[in-house]
Amino acid sequence: MAKVLVVDDDRSVRQIISTALSALSVEVLTAESIKEGLVLVASHTPDVILLDIVLPDMSGLEAFRNFQREAPKAPIIFITAGGSSDTAIEAMKIGAFDYLLKPLDLRRIQDLVEQALEIRRLMNVPVSVHGKGQENLAGDCLVGRSPQMQEVYKAIGRVATQDVTVLIRGESGSGKELVARAIYHHSHRKQGQFLAVNCAALSESLLESELFGHEKGAFTGALTRRIGKFEQCSGGTLFLDEVGDMSPLVQSKVLRVLQEQRFERVGGTETVQTDVRLIAATNRDLEKMVTAGEYREDLFYRINGYTIRLPPLRAHKDDILPLLEWFLARMRGELNKDVHGISPEALDILLNYQWPGNVRQLQNVLRHALLQSSGSVLIREFLPAEIRSEDTTSRASEDRNSSTDDPSPANDLPSFISDRIRANSQNLYAESLEKMESFLLTSVLRHANGNQSKAAAMLGITRGSLRNKIRTLGISIGRHVESPDEELEEDAVADVG
Repeated sequence: MAKVLVVDDDRSVRQIISTALSALSVEVLTAESIKEGLVLVASHTPDVILLDIVLPDMSGLEAFRNFQREAPKAPIIFITAGGSSDTAIEAMKIGAFDYLLKPLDLRRIQDLVEQALEIRRLMNVPVSVHGKGQENLAGDCLVGRSPQMQEVYKAIGRVATQDVTVLIRGESGSGKELVARAIYHHSHRKQGQFLAVNCAALSESLLESELFGHEKGAFTGALTRRIGKFEQCSGGTLFLDEVGDMSPLVQSKVLRVLQEQRFERVGGTETVQTDVRLIAATNRDLEKMVTAGEYREDLFYRINGYTIRLPPLRAHKDDILPLLEWFLARMRGELNKDVHGISPEALDILLNYQWPGNVRQLQNVLRHALLQSSGSVLIREFLPAEIRSEDTTSRASEDRNSSTDDPSPANDLPSFISDRIRANSQNLYAESLEKMESFLLTSVLRHANGNQSKAAAMLGITRGSLRNKIRTLGISIGRHVESPDEELEEDAVADVG
């Protein structure tokens, strides 16, 4: 259970905060002095600290660095009686998370503490690479042993310790934030803040204020000065998700921060210096946006210091089974479900579905199935209707196969190679071989009407080798063209527990 420490000499304030946090699953620790608070920090390691500024033995501002030293990753929220308190503002500039104004608002307390707990979780829970037989389910994991995911792991290792901007590219739900957190946890900034902002979730004015802060009176509703994420995250790592959705105004301000590490708050004239490492992510084609004049070319080159491409799940289907193992092991404890296996029919659907929503969709589907389940085995009927529909699977398969015959640049090898060269690929040989092999196998399989024995003979390889390549390359073959002996091999419950 998460722990929240409240340091305030006013007993009523401690009581109000404890009451507000009773709705959350947290343990509330209270102290009435700095000395008592530091003792509790040393003995209980709180996840979030609420610290009053005016205390009898020392001011909260003076004690801030002591608390920060004892609990470097615990967000500190100041409690202040004045909205214009210079001491609160100064403390935030050196790393405080936010501040609460007296008289205290219960909803505001809950919202701030929930935000701080999520940030602490992101900073504190490591992101590891899941290995076979790994039993620790407490942290977050990048799961996958396919060649495509191995390249992602290598890229993380190459760039994590280098203080350069990173652009993570991939479809929605493919795990871009996990990669960003893995980079952070393996960097020399891991003792600093890790903050995340979804650029697509905020309007232009809100995003500008969120990133750069604002001065009191800068716009209607700006009742106090606000410290933005670039200032708050100095010394740490800022993750900007959906970076392709920033307006031209915000793009220009982000560009200046990356060039000079300084900016002005909205409505202010004071230049603020910062030291932030930026990790960006997008599922959009930024090159096309640059060509269309929708995205600044200079900003694109700035954020594209190093590119990591996350493959869609359909391109590394070998990883579906280990992903199912990981999610099932984790969820059956969370949902209190004694499920240890998946029926052959259900597993066949899960392995052959195209997963347009990628890993996030797979996780949600498995959670849905577990909630529907009764007994120790997940069967076909527990899967969502849209997943178990054979028509859906067949349509997705046909769409994928027909797209392979399409003579568009996406399926043209010279264009593909040119694109990857422009993207500064570090693995062009393997990528090109995979592209060629996928086209070859798909073409032969279509010619053989899905008959794998005939296709293997035409290719001069064994049928087992062909099946391995089909799965590795994510080539989908509908059940209506599967050979009878393939069906006979699936006669036992698949143990994925």
